[in-house]
Amino acid sequence: MTLLPAHPTDRVATAVLLFSATLWGLTWMPLKGFIAQGLPGPLVSLLTYGSVGLLALVVLWRDRTAWRAQWGLVLALTLVGGWANTSFVNAVMLGDVARVMFLFYLSPVWSVLGGWLFLKERIPPARWAAVAGAVVGLWLVLGGPGIGGEALAFTWVDALSLSAGFAFAANNVIARAAHRVPLRTKTFAVFVGCGLLSGIATAVTGRELPVIGAWLWLALLAYGFGWMLLATVTWQYGVSHLESSRAGVILLAELLVSVGTAIAFGGESLSPMGWAGGALITFAALAEALFPPAEPTMTETPSHPIAATGPRTP
Repeated sequence: MTLLPAHPTDRVATAVLLFSATLWGLTWMPLKGFIAQGLPGPLVSLLTYGSVGLLALVVLWRDRTAWRAQWGLVLALTLVGGWANTSFVNAVMLGDVARVMFLFYLSPVWSVLGGWLFLKERIPPARWAAVAGAVVGLWLVLGGPGIGGEALAFTWVDALSLSAGFAFAANNVIARAAHRVPLRTKTFAVFVGCGLLSGIATAVTGRELPVIGAWLWLALLAYGFGWMLLATVTWQYGVSHLESSRAGVILLAELLVSVGTAIAFGGESLSPMGWAGGALITFAALAEALFPPAEPTMTETPSHPIAATGPRTP
């Protein structure tokens, strides 16, 4: 980010973070475009995240002295963060963007529980209330099962979405524990993990790989090395120069942009119950950003729901 000042004002840092959140919020557009071209989700994440991950191996090797003492946590970041991104990409490509995003943003629930169980954080009542609100929101987004005898409307794409949010929150907890690991190592380890897991998924499915033309190859590489890297670096720059609570609020723009554009341009819609559930989940994410851990054990990375590393590198 040599084009940006090393010590930006809050206004500059906020603008950069809003730009990053917007990029993340619009990610569904190229992903839906790739699946329209007949590309399966695992292959897309392999060719985009994985290609960046190959170069990221050089970064990890150069930083090996710094992270060697906590290599187990780096391995955990690679696998957990890799799953978060792989499952997120596939859920967005195959499911309704609005529903996927709301379920993904349940990560505040997992973040609170993970910090309480593993980092021994003291959770204020406001954060517990946010967890309860998010759980009710999940129930509503899934159709309010139990009202009038309706069955649970839960699909495997929903499972991918929830697991992506869970893995993202777990990645956040691990990143805070890995206080001796450089931030760029934490960031690029996710690309390596996503490439690895996507490669395994591509092999396991056994699907015949489609023919990829030159223009489609160019689009995939532009998405990985252009869109994704730009979104990642601007995210990292923004959260590094803002208070975590402010960064968490700003990054909620991703949710608003993704849901808003999916409804406006993607032909999607939400029922009144879905809107109510989504609103509860959004408020839960906002509360998680505004009420960070009372006594954070490590603070190198922000603790709001999407600031670990990941698709948002998440």
